[in-house]
Parts: sequence; structure tokens; C-alpha cells
Amino acid sequence: MSKEWPDRLILRKTINFQLLAEAKTNFSSYRKCAMATKITAMYRNRLIFMSSKRFDSNILKPVLLATICTLLFGGTIASAQSVVITPKKTVYTRPKPISDYKKTFTVTYPKVKASTPALSRKIESAISYSKVLELNVREEISDVQWLEEADFEVNYNARGILVITLSMNGSGAYPDGTSKTVVVNLRTGSRITPGEAFTNVSGLVALIRTKQKAEVAAAIKELKEDPEERDTDHSELFEGKVFTVEDLNEFALDDRGVTFIYDYGFPHVIKALEPEGRYTFKWAAVARFIKPAGPLAKFAGR
Repeated sequence: MSKEWPDRLILRKTINFQLLAEAKTNFSSYRKCAMATKITAMYRNRLIFMSSKRFDSNILKPVLLATICTLLFGGTIASAQSVVITPKKTVYTRPKPISDYKKTFTVTYPKVKASTPALSRKIESAISYSKVLELNVREEISDVQWLEEADFEVNYNARGILVITLSMNGSGAYPDGTSKTVVVNLRTGSRITPGEAFTNVSGLVALIRTKQKAEVAAAIKELKEDPEERDTDHSELFEGKVFTVEDLNEFALDDRGVTFIYDYGFPHVIKALEPEGRYTFKWAAVARFIKPAGPLAKFAGR
């Protein structure tokens, strides 16, 4: 049997008003949907759907519910696939610089625009210099006076994942720099931890160590072939330099695979001898170590 549904079906559901606006904007892709011909009004936490057709009531109810859910949350899902990152450069002036070239320093902040202001703030907090690199701007202005520049690079921004590298350069007794790469879940706004992303971490670490051992062997071989370095025992440089579970905290990724990052921590005077410390694997090679229900499962086909 068929029946004529009321001209107006009011969905009472408390949701974010900005997301409603996004749902309305993205509604064009659903115009051919026979269950809801158009959205005619939007009032705070209500969507009013108009319908002028006759449908079988047993079929319409579940399909209409699915359509409503798609309209409500479809825009949110789409918008969470990437975010807008805008650089904001700030120049700080030191009132009592220890030298002329220490009068100022610059910090380029990554300003985030996500689907909601709250999510934007959470992502910015996860990728802040203070949290990732322990930068204290107030101390840099007054006491420390090491920093010259802080900047960032977006490595990946798609499929609900943001990969960003934050770096700082400065000088004390000699010029130096540091950087860290962070992977953020754009749905939650939080940094992805190894515990969330990986399984059988001991097996994963063992796999990474095979590449590290090959890297160290190649580095020592190259040093021995250098006339200025051949008489030095460079194996001492790598004592205790072994990738561990704790080192899984820093990694990067893209559609092709995942890269684990290791810092050998060589002193400045021999920094040029330090291996790159980047171990890249295609997704197929590490699929068994990716949690099936984790945030990276979609990359590994799990």
C-alpha cells in the first residue's frame, strides 16, 4: 500500500549550525535523490524537508532516514578529508639582544581552517611549536636568544590525514637546527600515536632495523673510502644507535607508503657524517603491521 506523507517532515536533532550550512552547500550532489526533493529552510537545529510524491511507507522510512543522515553528515565527512593551512609569519623583537643579529626572530605559524572552529583549534594545538618542539617564545625574547627562525612544511593533507614537519634554526656557539614530523587525524584533531596506528610493534621494529643496519653499513663503508677518514674507527659513532619502539613516535606517510624517522644525534662537528635516518616502506610491505581498525587502515587496504 502507498500513502501520502505529510508535506513537511521536521527532523529535530541538535547539531552544529555550521555543519548544517555545509550540508546545504553540498546538497547539489544529492538533487537526484527521490526521497527528498529539496531543502527549503534551515532553522538552527531543524531541517525541513518537502515532499510531494507518493511512496510505499515501508520502503520510504528507512531510505529517508539514510538520506537525512547523508545530508547531515556527508558534508562533514568530505570536509574532514583535508584542511586549509595558511602560514602566519610573526616577527618578534628582543628588547635586550645579546648581539645585533639577535634583535629579532621569526616564527611562521600554521593556521588551520577545519570544518569547525573547535576542530581547527585542536589541530593547531597538536601541531604547535610549543608542543612539538618545546619552543617557549617568551623565553626566546628575553633569556635564551637561540632561535632565528621557525617554519613548517605540509607534507601530506588528504584522506583525513595531515602530515606536517616543524623546524627551528638558531645559533649559540654554532649554528644548529632541529625538526619534527607530526601525523594528525583530521577527524579527531589529535596526533596519531604508534599505539593507534600499528600492531605487532616488535615485528615492525625488527623490519625497520634491517634497513637501518644496511644504512649504517653503507655509511661506514663510505667513510672508510674517504682518504681523510679511513684511519678512524667509525663504528664507535654508531654504538647504541639502534631503532627502538620509542622511535616509532616520529613517522611520515603519503599514498605510496610510510617513512619512519630516526635521529642519530651526531654532535655538530661531525653532523655532516650522519646518515639520513629515513626508512621508507610501501604500504603492501607493512600492511600486516597496520591496525585494521586504526586511522591508517585505509592506506594499507585493511
